[in-house]
Formats: sequence, structure tokens, C-alpha cells
Amino acid sequence: MANQLGVLNALDAAKTQWYHFTAIVIAGMGFFTDAYDLFSISLITKLLGRIYYFDPLSPKPGTLPPRIAAAVNGVAFCGTLAGQLFFGWLGDKLGRKRVYGLTLMLMVICSIASGLSFGKSPEGVMATLCFFRFWLGFGIGGDYPLSATIMSEYANKKTRGAFIAAVFAMQGFGILTGGIVALIVSAAFDHAYKAHSYLRDREHSTVPQADYIWRIILMFGAIPALLTYYWRMKMPETARYTALVARNAKQAAADMSKVLQVDLNAEQETVDKIGTEPSNSFGLFSKEFAKRHGLHLLGTTSTWFLLDIAFYSSNLFQKDIFSAIGWLPKAETMSATHEVYRVAKAQTLIALCGTVPGYWFTVAFIDHIGRFAIQLMGFFFMSVFMFALAIPYQHWKTHNAGFLIMYSLTFFFANFGPNATTFVVPAEIFPARLRSTCHGISAAAGKAGAIVGSFGFLYAAQSTHHDKVDKGYPTGIGVKNALLVLGAVNCLGMLFTLLVPEPKGRSLEEITGENEEEKGQQQASVGNVPV
Repeated sequence: MANQLGVLNALDAAKTQWYHFTAIVIAGMGFFTDAYDLFSISLITKLLGRIYYFDPLSPKPGTLPPRIAAAVNGVAFCGTLAGQLFFGWLGDKLGRKRVYGLTLMLMVICSIASGLSFGKSPEGVMATLCFFRFWLGFGIGGDYPLSATIMSEYANKKTRGAFIAAVFAMQGFGILTGGIVALIVSAAFDHAYKAHSYLRDREHSTVPQADYIWRIILMFGAIPALLTYYWRMKMPETARYTALVARNAKQAAADMSKVLQVDLNAEQETVDKIGTEPSNSFGLFSKEFAKRHGLHLLGTTSTWFLLDIAFYSSNLFQKDIFSAIGWLPKAETMSATHEVYRVAKAQTLIALCGTVPGYWFTVAFIDHIGRFAIQLMGFFFMSVFMFALAIPYQHWKTHNAGFLIMYSLTFFFANFGPNATTFVVPAEIFPARLRSTCHGISAAAGKAGAIVGSFGFLYAAQSTHHDKVDKGYPTGIGVKNALLVLGAVNCLGMLFTLLVPEPKGRSLEEITGENEEEKGQQQASVGNVPV
């Protein structure tokens, strides 16, 4: 290919080696922590309600008031959205590596601090918790664009999709670990401090020591992140950033010679020549960017936004679904610690059966089938299963096993589908100097969808009958109609997928047209039609 740098060629053609796997683990640990932190809050919200909002006159255990529940669950999303935009931009300005340790430290400090949330009143504790969870989310947000960009720039072109997807798949293990940690902690406390069910003894169904449970679960999230900090700091800057953005050919060649264990020449002249090409000078808000990548950015942001509406609202239905099918006994029949155990057990099973396998199916097939086909197929099956759950909704109320299988399949096709591909593609189709920023923008659109999914559907899924609504909520459109809306959202996702190009098997510079001299070639290399 015209003008391609030797150091980038060497990365593209490299056989899968040990450093690829260390990069996956180093980058993936951020995602492991991210999933652990965002997921573990759903395990402890019921416990927080019992501890801080106990009402001795109520026949049911205390629950978080709607506004506080929304804040505790959602404030991390808001932080993540801000972090994705800020660190995405910073990653292109200062370099991937310099910002990378910062996001991790933020995650470690805020994980520990959120477990140390104290206050004189329940509101004080919740406010402190929300404050630290916002900044935890901010750090997590930075991990999205940086991890994806670092992995795509380190990978070879043959298995790049699988490597980026593997980083994302670490989320599955984070979710699983969240469930397992909660199981162990709650079982230990349940064993050590015996408590009666709420029906038998309201006052003592929550032992004072239960306050440690949620703190331990939240603080555990700091450990995996802390373990990878040293390795993150030792990782060299990616050659694509050093050569194409910082324009330091000597440093890029030296770094990659160490990593690949081959001798590489510094091609400063070529780097300078590439840097002066008009194709390497346009900014994010230029007409040239709009012409070349405008539709791509619309494609990556809209599909991620639509996916997360469906994905996160499905997550929220979990506890209602578990209660409906009898997996979770009624709250008043359990003690506080036992309830944490039961919720964790149910969610861990779903993670094992539906969530984790889907991620690894993507890793296995993404470089064979391609991103486009997996995303289209995932959206298609998600809409099919949503409609299949919604239309005969009354039928499923008596056929619990069938409902659970359909529900798990929705998750499976989200992960062997758009949940993984929307993360992979933005790290491949934009030029090096804007790659981290564009990935951050796409991811932030996704988090906006998550906020719509979480809060919108929390209210929308409430029953249409006044007497069946959760305490403190207005009436909604009911679960059946909410599922119909989600099915329609997935159909829209299929439509917007058509804007996203297929980067499979091509080098990053070939996809973005960064190294090409002639205008004609550039236009040919970036098509909207999947190949």
C-alpha cells in the first residue's frame, strides 16, 4: 500500500503473540471493573432500602424512594457519559497511555470511597454514595475510548475484531464476579449473624452488621483495577499515535521493536510526508470530516444509543421477572442478608447462561462473519424475542420457564450482536488523531440511551392500574407495551446499522484513508456500503 509505514505494517502482519494477550488483560481489567461496579449496585439497592428506609409500621421491608433509587442507580451513568467525552478528547490530545493510568486511579479511589459513604441521616449516606459513584462513572467512562483505541492500534489486521471484542467481553466476567462476591459475602454474614424473616421480626430482620455487606461488595471493585495499574504504566504508547499523531518515527520504531522483538527502522521522512497530506489535517468539525466520516459517526452513535435503550431497560426488568416466576420469594419472607444472597444467585445464573456466552461467541466469529452481519443479526433477533415476549404477554405469566428462556436469548443476541460490535467498530473506522474522540462520542450516545432505558422504562413499565403501581410511582404503560416499544427500538437499530461500514480484514490506515496520496484512492477506500 502506498506510503504505509514499516512499523505499522509490522503490527498489521504480526502473528498473534504473548503481548496481544497481555494487552487484552491490561485493557480488559478496566472493563471488568466497570461491569463489576455498575452491576453490583443492582445487587445492593434492596439492602440499602431495608437499612436506611426501615418503617416499623409497614407490612413490607423498606425500599429506596423512587427519586433516590433513580439517583443511586443512574448517577454512575451520568458520570460515565461525561468521562467518555472528556477522556476520549484527552486521549487524542495527550496520547492514549498518559491518560490511561489516570482513569484507573480514579476508579480505584472512588470504589473505595463509595464503600466509605457515611452520613448522619439516610439522605446524607445516599448523597455521599451518589457523589463518589458519579466520579467512579467518570473514570469508567474514560476507559471506553482508551481501551478500545489502544487495543485496535496494537492488534494485527487479521484478528483485530476478536481482540477488541475480547477486551469488551471482560465485562461478562465482571458481572459474574459481582454476583459471586455478593454470594460469598452475604452467605458469610447470613451464617455468622442469624436473623429472622421480616414477617416474624420486623425490627431484627436486618442485623446491624448488614451495613458492612454493601460496603465490602462496592470496595472489592478496587482490587482488580489496582492489580493492573503497574502494567498499564509500563505499556508503551501505541505506535499509531506516536507516528501518525505525535509524528515521532524514532520513538514509534523503538517502542514497537521492543514489543514485537524485531528491528524496525525509523522513517521520519515518511512520517513527515504523511503528516502534511490534506487527508491528515482536517478536524472533527470540518466539512471534510462530515463528507468522509459524517455518516459513519451518525451510524455508530445512533446504533449504540438505540441498543443501550433496549439493553439497559431489559436489565432493569430482571428483579420483577425473577419475582414473577418465583425465583425470588416475597421480600417480607426473607431476612435482609438472605435477600442479598437470593438476588445475587438469580443474577449470577442469568450472567452464566445468557450474558457471558454471547460475548465469547462474538470473539469467535467477528473476524469470520464480520461486524456488520453480527450487528444486523443481533438487532433482528432482539426485536423478534421482544415481540415474542410482548404480544402473548398474558400467556407467559403462566409459562415461566419459556419466558426465562426467551429472556436469556434476548441477552445472548445483544452480546453476540450489537452490544459488542458497537464497541468494536468506532475504534476502527476513524483516523488516528480523532479515533479516541469519535469512540468517546459514540460511547456517550450509548450511555445517553442507557439513561433513557433505565429511567424512562422504570416509569414506563409501571402498571396501568393505580393499585398495582410500585410505591411512589405514577401509572405507566405496563410491561407489555414497554416491551413492544423496545422491539420497535431494535428495528430502528437494524435500519441505522446500514450506515456503518465493514472494517473486517483491512488495516486501520486502509479503512480511514490516512496514508494515501491520491484523492481518488481515498474516496474509494471509505465506502458506506459494507464489503
